[in-house]
Amino acid sequence: MILTERQTPKGLLVSVCDRNVLGETFENGDVSITVTEEFYGGEEADESEVAATLARASVANLVGERAVALAIERGHVDETNVLDIDGTPHAQFLRM
Repeated sequence: MILTERQTPKGLLVSVCDRNVLGETFENGDVSITVTEEFYGGEEADESEVAATLARASVANLVGERAVALAIERGHVDETNVLDIDGTPHAQFLRM
């Protein structure tokens, strides 16, 4: 997976995507997401690194089967809140 961390005034913003979706655009009706290098590009990370970062995140954006499945498995995202955009899972969470 590709992991990016950004410290913001409101906390840690994390973006995670599966490597195979980086640079792709997915559309489903009025919903569209482009997995840009600018936002999602970062360092290659394994599941334990991503899990540790998600545990510290205030906000997270996730795209791809592995990234979203890990967030669900670790209890950060409820499976019913995952969007399917052109067959690709996308989820976000905000921790308050």
